[in-house]
Order: sequence, then C-alpha cells, then structure tokens
Amino acid sequence: MAPYESDDAVGAAGDEETRSGRRRAARYAVPVAVIGVAAATIGLVPALADSGDPDLPKVTAQQLINKIAKSDVQQLSGTVKISTDLGLPDLGGLESGLASGMARGSGTGSGSAADPSSRLTELLSGTHTLRVAADGPDRQKLSLLEQGAEYSVIHNGKDVWGYDSKSDQVSHGTAPAAGKDRAEPPATPKDFADQALKAVDDTTSVTVDGTAQVAGRDAYKLLIKPRQSGTTVGAISIAVDARTGMPLKFTLTPKSGGAAVLDAGFTQVSFARPAASVFAFTPPKGAKVTERKDGALKEGAGKDAGKPGLGKGLEGMDGAKGREGAEGAPKVIGKGWTSIATVDTGAKGGLPTGAKGGDLGGFLGSLGDKVSGKFGKGTVFSTRLVNVLMTDDGKVYAGAVTKDALVKAADAGK
Repeated sequence: MAPYESDDAVGAAGDEETRSGRRRAARYAVPVAVIGVAAATIGLVPALADSGDPDLPKVTAQQLINKIAKSDVQQLSGTVKISTDLGLPDLGGLESGLASGMARGSGTGSGSAADPSSRLTELLSGTHTLRVAADGPDRQKLSLLEQGAEYSVIHNGKDVWGYDSKSDQVSHGTAPAAGKDRAEPPATPKDFADQALKAVDDTTSVTVDGTAQVAGRDAYKLLIKPRQSGTTVGAISIAVDARTGMPLKFTLTPKSGGAAVLDAGFTQVSFARPAASVFAFTPPKGAKVTERKDGALKEGAGKDAGKPGLGKGLEGMDGAKGREGAEGAPKVIGKGWTSIATVDTGAKGGLPTGAKGGDLGGFLGSLGDKVSGKFGKGTVFSTRLVNVLMTDDGKVYAGAVTKDALVKAADAGK
C-alpha cells in the first residue's frame, strides 16, 4: 500500500478492506474489448466540469481510496466524453488500420467492422462521445457516437453483440463465464481509475486535491503522482462522486507538461436503473452477422444469430499468452512507474527496409529515433506517454518511461 501523506496512514486491516472492495467494485465495469497493449499502459476534448467547488467534509487520501473501493454502483446511464492526445503524427487513419490489423493477426479481431477488438481502436486518438448504461454485472451497453452513425457493444446475459450501423454488420459471441478473467480494456472514468489505483505503492504519492463538480454532482479530487524519476507520467487526477464513491472523471497529464494525454469524464450521469429495452438487441434484417466459436469465425444471416454456445465472443483478450511468464508473454523489468515490458520477437535485422520492407518499413523507420548502446543499435518510437525501443536483434522494450530509461534497460539486458 502507498505511503500516503502523514494524515493518511492506516493499518493492515484497512489495506485488506481496500483490496477486497476493489475486487467487488471491479465486477461492474462496462465490458468492452478495445485495444490491448496501449490500453493496458495508458489511460482521453476534456469532460466538462461545472463551475464552483462544493464545500464537502474533509477526508484523507486513504479514506477516499476506500470510498472508491467500496463503491458498488450497479445501475447507471450517462454520456462520457473522451479525449486522447498521445502526440502521434497524423497518419490519415493509418494508425487505426494498423491496430486493427494487429488485432486480427493476434486472433482478437474477426475482420468484421462490428468486432469490438478492432473497431474501438478509434479511441486511441481524438475526441469521442460515448453513451454508457449498466444494470448489474450481466447487462451493459456502450455506444460510440459518430456523425450520422453509431457503433454499439451490448452485453445482455450470455450474449455479447457488436453492431456497426454504418456498414450494417454485427458481431456476436458469448460472455466469459462468471469467475473467469475478463481482460476488458478501459472505457469509462471508473475503468481508468481502477487501473491507476493498481499502480499505487511505495513509489507513489497520493493526496486529496480539493473538490469539484462534475456532471452536476459534488466530487472529491484524488491526486496521484509518481515519486520516481524516469517515468513519463506527470500526475493522475480522479474526481470521485461524494455520495456513491464512483469515479466521474479521470485525467492523466504527462511529465513533459501541456494538454492531458487522457481525459475521460461524464458530462451527464444518472444512477437510476435503465429500462430493460436499452440492452435488448436483434440483428437487423439483412445485416451481415459474424459468429465466433473456439476462435473460428462463421458468417451467416441474422436468423442464425443468438443460438446458444456460439463462441466466447471476447476470446483472445484474456488468453494465457498475455500473462507474464506464459509462453511468448512480455517480461517486466523494474518496479512501479518505471517498469518496462520486454519481449524477444526473434526478428533479426531491425525494421524491414528496401525490397524486404517496402515503403512501409522506411516510413516506420522515419517516425523513430535511431539509438545505440551496449545492446547494439535500435529505433525508439515515442509518444507523450509510452515509448518503445525496437533493437536490431529483435528485442522490444516498452513502458511509460523516457527514451534513456529504455536504452539503459536494453544495455542491462546484454
């Protein structure tokens, strides 16, 4: 547990209560398969906060963390505004295409425009508006609103549907069984807060930073700051609903300053139970439906959708290969905010160039910085938060750390 400021110290019993509460609260996160590695590392135009700071009873950082952990909101509906600014170059949509291709190549994407694991890569950049709704652990819905179109992911009982109105395509699968890991990337302030609080340890400073109003509700502000040098993370601010303890707004700012890398917040929220019709879905007549079954894909008409036992729906996002120590999984170097994930791809020679790599290899190489050290030579690809070093002998080092930290890690690995 983190060494909070002097007025925040608690005993071991409080630590255990916090961990237990977090596990209970995490069950009700809106389930969406979004991206993968980038989503696991980061946290998104900022959500509008009402003017005026409410006068609320004083709380310590530990008490506020406990309040988040004990939050047991099961019913809600609202609108979330998400803005992501990783500082990536404008690739004219290429970044989303590459991410979608990676998802398909790793078995997490189906090639369907309705597949969540590829479609929601759009949240990697720009500003987006989401509508969310939840009614307990078995009913959630998230809709990505676009100009003249809408993309929705609906979890209703055993069924998980994805529907893209623009292409009239549907993706269908079944939700993981209760008790199984659901590697559900974040989409709401609570999702991001849960991930951030997992990083709270003795490398972290946690304080209460006043109060605010978010989506018309009184909230406390929790401020999380790394104590370590070498990380690209500056600070994380979480606005916590004073009554329910649910995070209403999440803001991550980089150490380099400037605009937030990620800002996600409710602009409207209600804790009334949504109508059952919100979670009802039937594939439109004539829509192309893609089914999943044990990793194999079957395409058919809408009449075949909804049959029981037609696949996991979100398989590939929670496989064992994603866990440290499993075959092909990254190893973690270091501790806390300066931890670095590394994997040996076995691909010698660095980025493909010339006839081997074509224009793409040269283009990707132009986006990175050439570096060298005891490890040899490589290329560093930088964003405002996550940096990645690809060495010429096929090793990859990635983390929310500086370029120098990656080079040092590669040197130490020799």
